[in-house]
Amino acid sequence: MSTYVSKEIRAELDAARIATLKKASRLRVQMGDNTYKILKLWKDGFTVEAETTPRLRGLVDIYDGANLLYQCLIIADQDEGGEMRYEFKRSTAAHDKAPLDFYRAPDAPIALLGYED
Repeated sequence: MSTYVSKEIRAELDAARIATLKKASRLRVQMGDNTYKILKLWKDGFTVEAETTPRLRGLVDIYDGANLLYQCLIIADQDEGGEMRYEFKRSTAAHDKAPLDFYRAPDAPIALLGYED
């Protein structure tokens, strides 16, 4: 039995795989005003569809729906099977609060209540 697959069939299989990944993913990468769907995300990088996404480079933001997850500095790695792979040079997690510049005790009161006579 031969394992040879023609170029046309391989292209159709890659397109079907990418369509499935795009439908399942809520993640997106934003560069400037443009956003692109992320197909896969892992600790050191991510992939996007190579055909519809221009070459990304530099500082990007990664979102899960409307929530900012990371601000990343990226470089292009390789194009494989219709997916463009990017690696993180730097990845900083986004926080919903500003960092404190002092120690807050875990049992400290949240606010002080005033007393009126």
